Amino acid sequence: MAHAVSSLTSLKPFSREQFRWRNLFQQHSPKFWTDSGFFSSSTRRRGVRVVGSSSSGRYGVVSAVSESESQRPSYVWPDNKKRPRVCILGGGFGGLYTALRLESLDWPDGKKPQVVLVDQSERFVFKPLLYELLSGEVDEWEIAPRFSDLLSNTDVQFFKDRVQSLHPSDQFGMDEAAVTHSAGIVHLESGLVIEYDWLVLALGAEAKLDVVPGAMEYALPFYSLEDARRVDEKLRALERKYFGKDSPIRVAIVGCGYSGVELAATVAERLQTRGVVQAINVEKTILPNAPPGNRESALKVLSSRNVQLLLGYFVRCIRKDVEFGTSPELTNVEAVRDKIEAHNYEKVILELQPAERGIQSQVVEADLVLWTVGSKPLLPQLEPSDKPINIPLNGRGQTETDETLRVKGHPRIFAVGDSSAVRDKQGKLLPGTAQVAFQQADFAGWNLWAAINGRPLLPFRFQNLGEMMTLGRCDAAISPSFIESVTLEGPVGHTARKIVYLLRLPTDEHRLKVGISWLTKTAVESTALLQNSITKMLSGQ
Repeated sequence: MAHAVSSLTSLKPFSREQFRWRNLFQQHSPKFWTDSGFFSSSTRRRGVRVVGSSSSGRYGVVSAVSESESQRPSYVWPDNKKRPRVCILGGGFGGLYTALRLESLDWPDGKKPQVVLVDQSERFVFKPLLYELLSGEVDEWEIAPRFSDLLSNTDVQFFKDRVQSLHPSDQFGMDEAAVTHSAGIVHLESGLVIEYDWLVLALGAEAKLDVVPGAMEYALPFYSLEDARRVDEKLRALERKYFGKDSPIRVAIVGCGYSGVELAATVAERLQTRGVVQAINVEKTILPNAPPGNRESALKVLSSRNVQLLLGYFVRCIRKDVEFGTSPELTNVEAVRDKIEAHNYEKVILELQPAERGIQSQVVEADLVLWTVGSKPLLPQLEPSDKPINIPLNGRGQTETDETLRVKGHPRIFAVGDSSAVRDKQGKLLPGTAQVAFQQADFAGWNLWAAINGRPLLPFRFQNLGEMMTLGRCDAAISPSFIESVTLEGPVGHTARKIVYLLRLPTDEHRLKVGISWLTKTAVESTALLQNSITKMLSGQ
């Protein structure tokens, strides 16, 4: 899924003692290995500072930790300090594929790293295929397998947990230091402490809803597996509610980038004549940065499904429907109930303001508002400090990296995906897409191998292989970069896209299972279609 990336702004400093994390992960599970072989109680040096959190989710004042408070369970690596210890935070495309890349490389004796992967969820999510959950084309297990299944044949240890704080200690020129020397520690919310030699930041991002009043209360994002579940549940509820009624289900989608257009096409196909889909975009066109072929294919599909495009508008606010309690005729409970039943006050209102002169403001009424504009990396919030600058962040909260994907000033920390601010050859920030994260994971894995073995690191060079988008169960558009001015669309594009993503699934075993499942579904659907055709022919229709 493509997401807008803001331009680089000023760098922000923080010190080792004040590097803290807020809301890195949305879920928390106390479940982790409790075998004494994995944990020990260790006493950290007096005076190390951590940040505590209150029940409200806000962080308290940084304070020194007493010796008794510092006794927290520490993860005991299988080979302790005999082999390099790599901790990967985040299990999306960047984190999981880096771990799998490390497993696939050939390592000298005694140099293969021990790897721990930490993520908020028990499942890896193949986000480009989330739209197929709404259309019913895929099952959840196919695009969201459990980490435990994916990593069952590897030496990677997985923890479902949230990161509380990070304390790096590699900012003092540790390039030549022995890999047995600790480069920092990670504190997990369960209380577990992980000491590492190498760290990979792959924490991803979350939807940004706090830019428009009412968006957090009345709009649903479409960014994660949990988001897709909520949207599907809401659509099912609306389909039941409006079943047999003349009034349509009204869905408003904010944003006409790839995510917004794919969502509009999918929802419109699902609802058909039972719904009205309106897509709102501040630009005067959809997919402003997409290849012309993809844009034309999308416009054709959206038009055929009667999706209404409201272009050149931004959302000023989202609110509930009009206040009915102040109306003179609503003087009793029965009148209020009748009014609610007649006008359905469960709807929300989007106030649209033109982005330029010459366009009238509009008000849009919707049963469901889907938000696809903007994202924010899950990286640290900083406290004011007089300490020297040592870790740079850009204006979006992404870590600044060098061309080898190492965080500037920290030779033992790599950053990939939405956690990193990486530029292309023209100096433009790379978008937060699966394609970018997948390629970065490959380089990060190799450069970790090179750093551990004292070999030169490779500069990351993004290769744009083209752009793909789904437009429904049998529609898609693909513009490969290696064939100029060619766009595969319709059923051909749909099949090609699924094959490409099948090959991108994490492991051979999972690819085989999903491939068999998809072939079986295709065979069943083809048989049903053939039977319907034969039935119509025999009946003379």
